[in-house]
Amino acid sequence: MTSTFTAADWQDIRLVAFDVDGTLYRQGPLRLRMGRDMMIHAALKCDLNHIGVVRAYRRIRERLAIEEVADFERVLIAETAETTSMSPDRVHSIVSEWIEARPLRYLRSCVFSGVPQLFAGLHHAGKKIGIFSDYPATEKLAAMGLAAHHVVAASEVGRLKPHARGLQSLMAVAHATADETLLVGDRAERDGVAGQRAGVRVLIRSSRPIANFQTFKTFHDPLFDPFVQ
Repeated sequence: MTSTFTAADWQDIRLVAFDVDGTLYRQGPLRLRMGRDMMIHAALKCDLNHIGVVRAYRRIRERLAIEEVADFERVLIAETAETTSMSPDRVHSIVSEWIEARPLRYLRSCVFSGVPQLFAGLHHAGKKIGIFSDYPATEKLAAMGLAAHHVVAASEVGRLKPHARGLQSLMAVAHATADETLLVGDRAERDGVAGQRAGVRVLIRSSRPIANFQTFKTFHDPLFDPFVQ
């Protein structure tokens, strides 16, 4: 078990790196809304292709993350196209629409309580806010009404978590050392392991304890009291 991070340790932190999906917003309500929209679209257009592509894309993406495949995005599109018997261009179009663009309208209502206040408090305290995401995150942040100093997505470094390259890239652009960095995520096996590999301190949002990781239940945890009032 790594040493416990306490409110007093914030003084040593210059960069707070956040995962996005499942960390800053609730994925359950978003998936319900997107599932509804996909079914309505399928009924109106008599077309189930987008549903099959999204399912295959997510399943293959999870496997490529576990295997830590380099240049994953090219492999991901190619394998999804082969699995669904569709062209790579069509797969890319569906992914862009249904995974990247359409969910944006729902994100603000799904943001976890306390996140806007935490971001505002960190900015006010002069801390650098970084984003370390497996998916494109710039438009998501804008949709949630949040601002970060630096954003690094997996596609920019060619590796998905738990590979640490994205986090290392984020620390480099923020000019922060591992000792000065805190990573906040929601998946111990992805965010947590990436953080451990990079040598940074890690907090995992979870309602249950997770072996070898420090967890918190909400952004109103006393740990965040210096920034969330």
